[in-house]
Amino acid sequence: QVQLVESGGGLVQTGASLRLSCAASGRTSSNYDTAWFRQAPGKEREFVAHISWTGRSTYYADFVKGRFTISRDNAKNTMYLQMNSLKPEDTGVYYCAAGGLRVGREDDYAYWGQGTQVTVSS
Repeated sequence: QVQLVESGGGLVQTGASLRLSCAASGRTSSNYDTAWFRQAPGKEREFVAHISWTGRSTYYADFVKGRFTISRDNAKNTMYLQMNSLKPEDTGVYYCAAGGLRVGREDDYAYWGQGTQVTVSS
């Protein structure tokens, strides 16, 4: 079993930056590919970014390329999402997930955190 806890969300203005963290615990938590998803009010949850368990491979949704960076520190069992140039449409609850085999396929990820709220004001 793997437990995931997100942190770092908040209320910021357009153009600001935030760094989200996802702390993992449990057996072999560092051996899983991990990802970030988000869910905006009234919308379905969507894929944001994915990183392999080694950290060597990363994948992004088109709408965050060039603005967001996913990374991980396996020594700390923590994954990060650096978000720059934030826009109001980035508002939502951000979730970390672990265990996905197919990048971006929500059903593939076995473990999920509770989410952290990000609100970007215009």
